[in-house]
Amino acid sequence: MSDTQHSFGKNGLTATVSAHGAELTSLRTTSGQDFLWNAGPAWKRHSPVLFPIVGKPPENTTLNGQPVTLTQHGFARDMTFRWLERTETGCVLELEDTPETWQLFPAAFRLHLIYRMEETGLHVGYVLTNPSEDATLHASLGVHPAFMWLLNPETGRENHRLTFDMNEADHIRRISSDGLLPEAVPSPIHDRILPLQDSLFEADAIILLDARSKAVDFTGPDGSGLRIRWDGFKDLGIWTKPGAGFLCIEPWYGYATPVGFTGDFSEKPGLLHLQPGESWEAFWSVEPV
Repeated sequence: MSDTQHSFGKNGLTATVSAHGAELTSLRTTSGQDFLWNAGPAWKRHSPVLFPIVGKPPENTTLNGQPVTLTQHGFARDMTFRWLERTETGCVLELEDTPETWQLFPAAFRLHLIYRMEETGLHVGYVLTNPSEDATLHASLGVHPAFMWLLNPETGRENHRLTFDMNEADHIRRISSDGLLPEAVPSPIHDRILPLQDSLFEADAIILLDARSKAVDFTGPDGSGLRIRWDGFKDLGIWTKPGAGFLCIEPWYGYATPVGFTGDFSEKPGLLHLQPGESWEAFWSVEPV
């Protein structure tokens, strides 16, 4: 059994997970249809784990009196997780704080990822625990799966859409290289439908703070596609690079640092605040429709 990756499946769907970043690297049918982006030149990742931050930290920020030196989306996506369990239908991985992580983010944590192939599709669970006896854990966690767009090579890029399970707010937020912009802008989602086109992403991601939906269908012209569900996450990002062959549907707990924010990391808007011994759980899942 490989130490670097694990493949599993059920009911005609197979997945592969890497120990590096606990990243889902493949999701395909036994007939060979790929649902997950192949980490091609347009974007070199598949489905990274964003922890302990979504976005970048404020400049020159500190936590517990020590500097925070995180890069974009944190370090979990670039660290090797430990295998706790590997079976024919899933796996469990763990990442804990180390002297290396304390140099970047001075806090204790334990993060478990639970991959499980169910009857209808893939379920990905997250358990974040604060093992400290006396310090609050201030952190964000987000997911970043990139799905193939085109879903079906025989159809065109046009006429793909997202259909949300709830009516969303009439505004969205945007980001710049400096962080979350303060202005709300009119939403391109109408009657739960977002018609997809590259021009939507010329201003970077579409961000729904406190998203109302817990599921979205990503479908092509023939109505087939994927259903993505989630719970435990509060916010949602939707992103691609215009013209690239993927669409990221990203449930988050937390979001980019607002432009101009300069406080202590613990005061960054959108964070989880776990008391000593407390755990937080969330999941996302994907199934063909």
